[in-house]
Amino acid sequence: MRKKTSAEGIDRLRLRRFDGKRFRTVGVDVVREELLEVVADGRSVVTIACAGIHLRELAAGFLKQEGLIEKASDIVRMAFRPGRVEIRTRRCRGRALPAAAARTIASSGARGSRTLEPPGGRKTGAAACPELDARSIRDLMDALLAATAVHERTRGTHCSAIAGTKGILTAREDIGRHNTIDMLCGWALLERVDLDDKLLLTTGRVSSEIVAKARRMGVPCIVSHSAATSRAVALAEGLGIAIIGYVRGGTFIVYAGKESSSP
Repeated sequence: MRKKTSAEGIDRLRLRRFDGKRFRTVGVDVVREELLEVVADGRSVVTIACAGIHLRELAAGFLKQEGLIEKASDIVRMAFRPGRVEIRTRRCRGRALPAAAARTIASSGARGSRTLEPPGGRKTGAAACPELDARSIRDLMDALLAATAVHERTRGTHCSAIAGTKGILTAREDIGRHNTIDMLCGWALLERVDLDDKLLLTTGRVSSEIVAKARRMGVPCIVSHSAATSRAVALAEGLGIAIIGYVRGGTFIVYAGKESSSP
């Protein structure tokens, strides 16, 4: 039996749990998974598996990451109905994608071809990365992990956040780590927040695609609870983006960028 709870992104299910001695039927909080079809200028662009929360930010951030919009004013109208959002853009840039490009993205799947292409242009600039000492990095990761309310109840989400040197500005959870970053991209777009001097915190692995997303957002530094891939490191070095990963128990690895001399 499925029962929606008052918490967003969570369903309450009656499931059988083995406690080491016997089975019992108990109520279990399970992260919600649903599909959102994104239609831009009359064309179905993508269907995203998500937790069904922060959908406005998710849709706007996805279009920004795919190069279909550049700023909030490019969105003329956004209309939601169950499982679908229809977006009309000012410049109708949705026609930039061929009809065959519509695709479905699983919760852990990669994005489209655009996000897999290394972003061009000048380096973001490591000089723009906020100065961080070891204690600040530890405190920011502790704050991110403390913000994972849905994960605490379901153990089924990733969490990412935008932060300054003094703390987290906003955090988003979802079943997909890519979704959390698209949500943050959409949040910054819609709220008109400049990310040039901000940090991207995440619980997920830092792949080259995550680095490319950070570049399109204008974020100069990524701090992760997990590890980075070799391709991500190479791309980050080329773009001037810092990666600090595997932040656990007060220790971390500087994958890209220059470490601070202050412990």
